[in-house]
Amino acid sequence: MTGRDDVTARMMPNGPGAAAILSAGIGSVALGTIAMMADKVRPLANRLNVYHPTGPLSGVSTLAIVVWLVAWAALHYFWRERNVDLRRVVVVAVVLLAAGILLTFPPFADLL
Repeated sequence: MTGRDDVTARMMPNGPGAAAILSAGIGSVALGTIAMMADKVRPLANRLNVYHPTGPLSGVSTLAIVVWLVAWAALHYFWRERNVDLRRVVVVAVVLLAAGILLTFPPFADLL
């Protein structure tokens, strides 16, 4: 890396990257939450049935993707020129990812 590249790298804000990381966690927990709700609330499952061969999962995944994209766009807009505490963002994203994964497992979701 040349001296000029090093200066450019130090001047670039980390907000856009942090927005991508945190939005992934938000999308994961959205997927788990929507999937759990679709399993428990029959009318919601019927509304989420976008493609009949796959059932409500088609709407669950579509809605989770929309939540992820909206979160990414919003966070990117607000953090595009900022430096944020990347360690905190990663910790929150990992916690959200773990929660999203747990919510997709029926034994855990049945406890709620």
